[in-house]
Amino acid sequence: MAKLELKNVKGEKLNDITISDSIWKIETNDDCLKKMIRLQLDATRQGTAKTKTRSEVSGGGRKPWKQKGTGRARAGSNRSPIWRGGGVALGVVPRDYKFKINRKERVLALKSALSLKAQDKAIIVVDNLNLETLKTKEVKNLLATLNLDGKVLFVTKEDNENLYMASRNLGYTYVILADEINCYDLVNADFVIFDEAAVNYIEEVLKND
Repeated sequence: MAKLELKNVKGEKLNDITISDSIWKIETNDDCLKKMIRLQLDATRQGTAKTKTRSEVSGGGRKPWKQKGTGRARAGSNRSPIWRGGGVALGVVPRDYKFKINRKERVLALKSALSLKAQDKAIIVVDNLNLETLKTKEVKNLLATLNLDGKVLFVTKEDNENLYMASRNLGYTYVILADEINCYDLVNADFVIFDEAAVNYIEEVLKND
């Protein structure tokens, strides 16, 4: 069983907590992880791009010139795709970019993301993330105390209004609940800070998967 240091908001070590190797120390499956991240990103796409075909472009009802005798190529409409101002052949149409992957792949991808962060020593566990105020300097002081730089993801078990309000003005900090944890946010962050309750929750949910 692997272990992680449990710290307080002052950066002081309290003790070690035991974590499951089957969740935090597996061999990462890059294919599943990439597939899950692509699913998340594709789900955010609007898919509203649209081009008009020759039947949707206005005009073109009259034959530009007679069929024979002009010396020019035959033309039935000036809204043909080969004409300027004409329709688009095989253009994009509104579509849904979402796709599905099975549950086992989802779980494996999440475990891979957690293991990847643990392998990079980018996981910090604190006893709680309760801040005294909702001022941004509280979060800045916390990150300075923990000596962290770059994008930081906070994961809490319960709603933490002070933490959310204090970090939302910073472009490099994000706060999510433990039941919202996902591959993209984990991989996108340089460091992930869990409160102890969040780690226990994740262990409980994933231990049987």
